[in-house]
Amino acid sequence: MTSRPEGTLRPPRRRRGALIPTLVIVAVLAVAFVLFAQVFTDVLWYQQLGFLDVFIRQNLARVIVFIVAVLVMAGAIYLAMRSAYRARPVYAPDGGPQDPLSRYQEQLEPVRRIVMVAVPIVFGLFAGAAAASQWQKVVLFFNQESFGVSDPEFNIDISFYLMTLPFLGTLVGFLLGVVVIAGIAGLLTHYLYGSIRISESGIYTARPAQLHLAISGAALLLLIAANFWLDRYSAVFNASGRVSGALYTDVNAVIPTKAILAIAAAIVAVLFIVAAVIGRWRLPLIGTAMLVITGILAGGVYPWAIQQVQVRPSEQNVERPYIERNINSTRAAYGLDKVEVQDYKATTDATPGALRKDAQTTANIRLLDPTLVSSTFQQLEQYRPYYQFAPSLNVDRYTVDGKVQDTVIAVRELNPQGLSPSQQSWYNNHIVYTHGYGVVAAYGNKSTVEGKPVFMQSGIPSTGVLGTDDSYQPRIYFGEYSPEYSIVGGPEGSPAREQDRPQGGTGETQYTFSGNGGPNVGSFFNKLLYAVKFQSTDLLFSDGVNPQSQILYDRNPRERVQKVAPYLTIDGNMYPAVVDGRVKWIVDGYTTSQYYPYSQQQQLQQVTADSLTAAGRTSQLPASTVNYIRNSVKATVDAYDGSVTLYAWDDQDPLLKAWEKVFPSTVKPISEMSGSLMSHVRYPEDLFKVQRELLGRYHVTDPDSFYKNDDVWSVPNDPTVTTTGVKQPPFYMSLQIPDQTVPAFQLTSSYIPQIVEGGTSREVMYGFLAADSDAGSKAGVKGTEYGKLRLLQLPTDTLVPGPGQVQNKFNSDPSVSQALNLLRQGASDVLNGNLLTLPVGGGLLYVQPVYVKSTGTTSYPTLQRVLVAFGDKIGFAPTLDAALDQLFGGDSGATAGDSDKNKPGQTQPTPQAPTGNAAADAQAQLKAALQDASQAIKDGQTALASGNFAAYGEAQQKLSAALQRAIDAEGKVAQAGGSAGSGASPTPTPTPTPSKTG
Repeated sequence: MTSRPEGTLRPPRRRRGALIPTLVIVAVLAVAFVLFAQVFTDVLWYQQLGFLDVFIRQNLARVIVFIVAVLVMAGAIYLAMRSAYRARPVYAPDGGPQDPLSRYQEQLEPVRRIVMVAVPIVFGLFAGAAAASQWQKVVLFFNQESFGVSDPEFNIDISFYLMTLPFLGTLVGFLLGVVVIAGIAGLLTHYLYGSIRISESGIYTARPAQLHLAISGAALLLLIAANFWLDRYSAVFNASGRVSGALYTDVNAVIPTKAILAIAAAIVAVLFIVAAVIGRWRLPLIGTAMLVITGILAGGVYPWAIQQVQVRPSEQNVERPYIERNINSTRAAYGLDKVEVQDYKATTDATPGALRKDAQTTANIRLLDPTLVSSTFQQLEQYRPYYQFAPSLNVDRYTVDGKVQDTVIAVRELNPQGLSPSQQSWYNNHIVYTHGYGVVAAYGNKSTVEGKPVFMQSGIPSTGVLGTDDSYQPRIYFGEYSPEYSIVGGPEGSPAREQDRPQGGTGETQYTFSGNGGPNVGSFFNKLLYAVKFQSTDLLFSDGVNPQSQILYDRNPRERVQKVAPYLTIDGNMYPAVVDGRVKWIVDGYTTSQYYPYSQQQQLQQVTADSLTAAGRTSQLPASTVNYIRNSVKATVDAYDGSVTLYAWDDQDPLLKAWEKVFPSTVKPISEMSGSLMSHVRYPEDLFKVQRELLGRYHVTDPDSFYKNDDVWSVPNDPTVTTTGVKQPPFYMSLQIPDQTVPAFQLTSSYIPQIVEGGTSREVMYGFLAADSDAGSKAGVKGTEYGKLRLLQLPTDTLVPGPGQVQNKFNSDPSVSQALNLLRQGASDVLNGNLLTLPVGGGLLYVQPVYVKSTGTTSYPTLQRVLVAFGDKIGFAPTLDAALDQLFGGDSGATAGDSDKNKPGQTQPTPQAPTGNAAADAQAQLKAALQDASQAIKDGQTALASGNFAAYGEAQQKLSAALQRAIDAEGKVAQAGGSAGSGASPTPTPTPTPSKTG
C-alpha cells in the first residue's frame, strides 16, 4: 500500500451530473402528460355526448385483454427462464477458459435479474398490444346471441361461427405463440447455464432440460391438435374453391383428415409426457415424424387425389349439393333471399300514348343531376366565399302541397379556405368563422327558363316550403367539411363573436352558440389539455375563450357515429334532412362478419366502387372482407349541436343484439323514431351496391346453371364519364314498378351481360333492380314495403339497349350532334347528366338531362336539353314533355292529367303533321337565327377582349334578338312536326326553354 506524499491535494471526486436524469424525468413526464391529455379529452368528449359508457366499456375490454395477455405471455416466459435457471447443474461440464458459454455467463450474471424480468415484460407488452386489438372477438364471445339457424354441414347454430369460433381461433393462436416463445426462452436459458451442451461427441441434455422440452412439446402438440379440430369448422367459409364453403373435397377429405390429425397430435402429446417420465425419447420422436408424414399425406396428397380423381371428372354433379348450400347461404347472409323476381317482357316499340299509365312516374322524373348542379348551387346560393356545398349533392323527397317531390338537397357548410389571406388567422379560423348556414333544396323535376334549378328552400335568411329561420335551426356546426375545431359559446349578455350570416346591405350578423355541442374549455386545466391536444398556445391564452366556452371537434357525422358505435361499418354517403325543426344528418350503419358458413366473401371497397367514389364525390368503405351484412342501425347527427342518436333499424339482427348487450342503452328502439324522421329514411347505397354485385350471379338459384356460369350479369359501366371501367352508380328516384299501385321512392340499378376483362360484351339489358326506400311517415313504424328488392328480369331474346348503347346512340346521332355542337359555341362545354333508366310504357325508358357550362371561374351548368330513348328511337328537345312526345309518335301520354302542364312559362309543343313549305321555312328561319346568334357571341368576345364595352353591349343586344328569333322559329318547327330520322329535335337553339315540371 502506498501513501500519498505530504503536501499533495486529494483529487476531487467526480460527481454525477444531475442534468441528464432531470431531462429524462422531464421528457417522461411530458410524454405522460400528452398521453393523459389525449385520454382525458376523449373522456370529456364522450361524456358531453352522453356515450361515456361506450368509451369506458371498450377501453376496459381492451385493458382487460391486454393485462391478461401480458400476464400469460410474461408469466410463461418468466417461469420457463426461472425454472431453467434454478435447475442449472451445479457442476456443468466446462470446456476451459476459452469456453464461450463461460464468457456469456460472466457477462450476463451482473444483469441476470434485470434480464429475467425485462425479457418477459417486453414480450408480454407486444403480446398484450396484439391481443388488445382483438377485443371485439372477446366481448362478442361472452355476449353472443343465437341466430336460430344451423349450418348445413355440422348442424351448429350460426352464432358459433360468427361469435365463438373467431374467439377460439384467436385464443389458440395466442397460446401457440406463448408456448413457442416461452419454450425457446427456457431452452436458451438451459443452454447458457449448461443443462444443454453441444460438443463433438453429441448433444448433452440434463434431466431438467429434458422435462422442459417434453412439457413444451406436449403443450405445443395439444394446441396443434386443438387448431386442427377448429380447422374442421373453418372449412365452411373456405374461399379457395369454386364457391365459398366446404365443397366435396373438404367434406369428404379435408374435414375427416383434420379430425385424424387432431387425434394424432393429441396422442403424440401424450407420448411426450410419457417420455418425460421414463426418459426414453424414441416413441415421441417417431410419433412426431409420423405426424408430419401424416400431415403431408392426409392433409395435402389425399385431398388432392380426391379432387383429381373423384371431383374433377364429374365436378358439376359432385359439387351440386354444395353449390346449392352456397347459393342459399349467400342469399340469406346478404338479404337476397326475399328478392321478388318478375319476368318483364320489355317492348322496344314506342307507340303513341304508351306512358299514359305511368303518368305519375314520368311527372316526377328527376332532371337535376346531383353530381353536376353542385357548382350551380355554389354560384346561386353561396353568398359568401366562406360557404361551400359538397361536390355531390343528395337526393331525398319532401311532401309539398300534398305531393311527394323528389328533391336535390344540400347544406351550406363553412369553408375556411374561402377566407382571404389577410383573414387567415387563428382567431378567425377557430372563434369567428365557426359554422355554415341553411339548407338549400331544389325540385328534382323542374328548372327555370334559363335552365337553373327551381329552389324549394333557399336564401339567407332561409325561406321556402321546408320552413324559415323561425321554424327550423339553420346553422350548420357539424358537417362533412367543418373545421378541425371551433371555440363557441359565451355567457348571456356577452358580445357575440361568431360570424353568423350576411344581412343585406347592413353587413354581417353576429351570433353566439347556445347549444350543448362540445366539452367545456373555460377552465385553465381544460384549456391546457386542449392546447396540448391541438398543439396550439393560442387556445391557452386567447381572450376569445371564456368560462362558458365549448370546444367543438370530431365534427364529421360519419366519424361521430363511428366513435360512439365502434362495431359498425359506416355507409359512405350520409345526407341531410330537415326533421322536426332541426337539420339532421342521417347515417347508415352496418353490422358485418366474414364468418358466415357457405356465404360468398366480398371485398367492401371493391364492390362499392363506382364513378362517384372514383371521382372522390362519396366516401369509400374500408378494404375489409365480409360475407354477412345488415343495415342494423340508422343514426342521426344534429347539425347544430352534434348530438348522436342510434336507432335499432334491424332489431332482429343477432350481431346487433350481442352488441347491445356489450353497450346497453346506447341504441334506441325504432319505436322512438318520429314520423318526420321516418319519412326521410332511405335504403342505403353501399348495402345496395354489395347486393346488386352479388345478385348479378346469385339471381340464378339452380345449381347446374350456376355451375355453368351461363347467366351472369354485370353492372354497366358509367357511360357519362371519361374514366373507363368504373361502374354506374345507383340512382334514387320516385318510381312505380309494374306490380305497384303507386310510385315509391326507390334506389335503382341496371344489369347487362357479364363484362369479361379484355373481351367484348353486348350492352343489352338483362335486368333492372329496385330497392323500396319508402319507410312511411308513421312514428315508430317501419313501412311494410321498405327494403323490398324487386328484380325485373328481361327475356334474353329481346334486344333492349343497355346504358352504354343508348349513350353511344345519343352521341352519334347526327341531329343531336349538330345541336350539341351549336351549344358548344362560345367556348361552352356540354355536360351529360346522369342516365336514368325507368321501366315504363311496357319497356325501358332512358332519360338524360343535358347541361351547358360556359367558360370562366363563375360559370355553372344550366339544364338546356333533355335526351330520351326507348328501344332504338331517341328524342331530343328543350323539355322532357316535348322529347317524350317526339319519341312516342307525337303523344307520349306522359302528361295526362298533369295539372302543371299549362302553367305560365311552360312550353308544351304540340306536334302536328308536316305542312310542306311551312316546315322548310321554319327550318330556314331557325338556321339563320342560330347563325346570327353564333356571330353575335363571337363579336361580343372580340369586343370584350379589346375592352370595347360599347361594342360588347351592342353584341349582347344582337344575341338576345337572335335567340328570341330562334325560340320563335323552333316553336314553328315543333308545330310543323319537322323532326326527322331518329326522332331527335332538329337543330335546337342554344338557350333553354323551361324544363318539364312535376
